[in-house]
Parts: sequence; structure tokens; C-alpha cells
Amino acid sequence: MTASLESYEALAAEHLPPDAAARWTALLRQCVRLRKASGTEPTAAQLGGEPLLPAGMPWPEWPDHGPLSFIASIDCAALPRNGVHPAFPEDGTLLLFFFDGQIDDGNAMVWVADPETWAGARVLYVPAGTETAAAATPAGLEPYPRVDLTAAARCSVPDPWHPRSLDALTDGDVPLDPREIPPHVKTFMDAVYSGNNSIGHQVGGHARPVQGPVEYEIAHAILGPKTQWTDPRLDEEAQRWILLAQIDTDADANMMWGDCGTLYWLIRPEDLAARRFEEARLTWQCC
Repeated sequence: MTASLESYEALAAEHLPPDAAARWTALLRQCVRLRKASGTEPTAAQLGGEPLLPAGMPWPEWPDHGPLSFIASIDCAALPRNGVHPAFPEDGTLLLFFFDGQIDDGNAMVWVADPETWAGARVLYVPAGTETAAAATPAGLEPYPRVDLTAAARCSVPDPWHPRSLDALTDGDVPLDPREIPPHVKTFMDAVYSGNNSIGHQVGGHARPVQGPVEYEIAHAILGPKTQWTDPRLDEEAQRWILLAQIDTDADANMMWGDCGTLYWLIRPEDLAARRFEEARLTWQCC
């Protein structure tokens, strides 16, 4: 579900009325897709291995549970600027950590709906020029094999069942029963979303959810468990969050999130601009 802006515009013009095509294409977002680097391809990120932590910084831990596993590092300066949010750092490194259950055989789980578990996922930003050193993985954790990733700018589309996407495609007249989606909209959805259904690794843009829009999972967690899913505040809060990075199940890195799932870190744009990466929130989905 990532291709060129022009190809998506052409599909929308072919299958949708002009007004619907304009509304839907206005939702498109640039992103950076990450894949395993080969040969002399430049490295923009890495899965696993050892992180370069600022000198003297302790390994990130979940208090009362244990050390987090190092998942990935992202070289901000190596990402194509036309694929990231304008507030995304132009340099420095993002380090992603997650409590993956190695320490306690999966007894403690990170759930976005439970704020007491949020400390089980961390995003660290290391500014350019910071003195760093390779940090040894703590005892009890098996580091993931290092896999170098290369980057390319792409155009991403919203999840077909995202409320804003459905509103755009149906002029706000969204049927309660998905089986009642107009035929021309179904044809368009098939043209856009069929084919390559892999989730993949990505920075920015629209997340590729495994099971429904991830922004709403974050929004519901922020508003609290008693929030009704029909509460209009949910839509408002969901629109405040953007994808920071998603890390998919990856056989080369020996990473498996649940049953072939994906980790999603989201952040508010104002926190991204202010480099408040401690405000990023993680949710994960699996089949």
C-alpha cells in the first residue's frame, strides 16, 4: 500500500467521482519505507545488534520488570526528507526499545490500554555530536541479529476502514454495514489495497495496521478505558497522533511480535517538533 502519488491519483480518478477522488487523495501522506540493504546500498537504519548509547547512560529498563530489548536505530540524516514529517529531526539517531518478554517468559505485557505498562517501550533521541559508545546487551537478554536497512520515500494511503478514509470515499454517508459499501468504492478499494499486503518497516506516513487504525487505539488509551467508542472526542484525539515508526516481524532479525505482528510508535506533531520522544506511545497488533 505504498507507491507513487501519481499512481494513487490516477486510480482515484479512474474509479471515483471527482469530489470523492479529491477528498481521498488529500489524505495521502509521504513516508519512508525501510527494507534490508543489499550490496552497496546506503544504510539508514538497523534492526537489532548493539545500540550506541550516550556515554554514561544506563541501559533502558522497565522499573520492577527489567531491561528492555533493543529493537532498532534510525539515522535521521540518512532518511529522504521528502518522506518524513517536516518536524522530524534532520540529524541525530532514534533508538527504539521494547520489553519483549525475554526476561520473564512473557508474564508482563506492554498494552497501550494500560498506562502502567507504557514504560515497557521507549524512544530515545541521541542528538548529532553526542559522545556515544556501543552498549553491551544486559545479562538475560539475547540481542537480535543486526540487519541493516536502506530507505526510500514513498506515498502511503490511509487504512481503508479508517473513519476519515470512509468519510472521503462516501461523502460522509458511511453505511453501518460494511457490506453496503457502494460498488464503485469497493472496486476502488480492491484496486488500491489488493496485491502487496505486507506490513513492512516504515517511518512516518500512514501506519499499515494489522487489525484496524492504530491511532484510535492510542486515542482510546489517552482518553481512558471508560471512553465510549462512539465518543466524538475519540476522533479528535486520534487525529492528533501520527506514526513515528513501525517495525514489522522480521525473519532476518529473528523478530516475531505475537503471531506475525507489528510494533507501532506514534507521537503528536508538537512533541515531535519539541523532541519530546518520551511522549511517544507504542501499540502493537498481530494476526
